Amino acid sequence: MVDCPHVETLKPVHPSTTKGCEDCLKMGGRWVHLRLCRSCGHVGCCDSSPNRHATKHFHETKHPIVQSMEPGEDWGWCYVDEVDLEGDVLPPRI
Repeated sequence: MVDCPHVETLKPVHPSTTKGCEDCLKMGGRWVHLRLCRSCGHVGCCDSSPNRHATKHFHETKHPIVQSMEPGEDWGWCYVDEVDLEGDVLPPRI
């Protein structure tokens, strides 16, 4: 059982881009890993990346859950509840 009520509010989303971090692409930045906002589809870079756009997106929007977009990874993170989420509790990506 996951202790995160935000999972129940999620719907499938389309990634804003499949080419990399949306914000890094606009500014010519670089990223390490990609995260998908499960509220709106924003693709941002992880906290190991120089600009940490996924976390910045959370602070700007309060969208609670991101999911890894890395091949072979199936997990998420709730910024609000600070819990890891297994992929099977998240709705599918589109």
